[in-house]
Amino acid sequence: MARLRWMTAGESHGPELVAIVEGIPAGMPLVAEDIDTDLKRRQRGYGRGGRMKIETDRVLLAAGVRGGETLGGPIALTIENRDHANWAGRMGPAPFAETPEPVTRPRPGHADLAGGLKYDRKDLRDILERASARETAARVAVGGVCRKLLGLLGIEVFAHVVSIGPVAASAQEGLSFEELRARVRASDLACADAEAETAMRAAILEAAHAGDTLGGVFEVVATGLPPGLGSHVQWDRKLDGRLAQALMSIQAIKGVEIGVGFEAARRRGSEVHDAIGYDGEARAFLRPTNRAGGLEGGITNGAPLICRAAMKPIATLKRALPSVDVHTKETFQAAHERSDICAVSAASVVGEAMVAITLADAVLEKFGGDSLAEMKRNADGYRAQMGAY
Repeated sequence: MARLRWMTAGESHGPELVAIVEGIPAGMPLVAEDIDTDLKRRQRGYGRGGRMKIETDRVLLAAGVRGGETLGGPIALTIENRDHANWAGRMGPAPFAETPEPVTRPRPGHADLAGGLKYDRKDLRDILERASARETAARVAVGGVCRKLLGLLGIEVFAHVVSIGPVAASAQEGLSFEELRARVRASDLACADAEAETAMRAAILEAAHAGDTLGGVFEVVATGLPPGLGSHVQWDRKLDGRLAQALMSIQAIKGVEIGVGFEAARRRGSEVHDAIGYDGEARAFLRPTNRAGGLEGGITNGAPLICRAAMKPIATLKRALPSVDVHTKETFQAAHERSDICAVSAASVVGEAMVAITLADAVLEKFGGDSLAEMKRNADGYRAQMGAY
């Protein structure tokens, strides 16, 4: 069974971020620009911190690609941390000439204390550097590779912000996916509702002046999916479970829903499930609604995939919360690291990447193939089978 394997490495202020992706078939066109576009989108957004003024993320395809095409082996991706130069003597693999001042006041809401206890690290920088959302740049790079593969099969993934703090967007309702995507790409906050975006910016500014932060909700949409990705036969093959894990693994994500999600618990069954029809001319089963979000029984049903993720407010606050020094056990205000006020728009790009990675895995599982040509033949044959059902 062909499957995707991937892993990231690197610390927030280390020399670079690294990712390795294995399972992409040979012969897939791939250049750095395919990935850099997404890396740039991850860095934009009103409410981002000073780090984004330092970094200009670009990927180096270090292995697995030759002459603009994948070779079928592992693909190595690296992204330089330009801010590493400002951390001389505090970060890096070589022994330090002088011991850096340790971080000893854990920030509530971060991995600082839990990670320090787990790994027995008295300098909490050993935890926070890897736990940082800076790691998601490597995920976006992996997602860019997977997005390329999906695109060659007619599958598109994009995300948009539906709320920030108390401000919810509504103007996106009724838009076609093409219109929605175009508006999102033109928005600094990845929001299709211009009026709501103005209110979101005001809410972010108000939070910044208060030394506080804001979270929100973003939605990821995937179109062009064939029926039959995922499976009902085992818990770990159900695609809805795999998507939920992928999205929940993003830093600060505290909730995931598919289709109408939690709203389904408040409705009757007749108001939740999607009726089934058949288009004889298209020779395809259709649903007039998509409350299931494109998934039934852990399997794609041919409708667009709709996932939403809720991001908590960033835990690094200028108006720090009370904490305890892990060395002295005295009460102090938590340590403050340079951070964003709101990063929901950036998180939406990471959400795109994680959904793209999960769908690429499901596509490889379904269609396999050592080369792109073989994979496309398998996919074409399956679509012909769907038409003859």
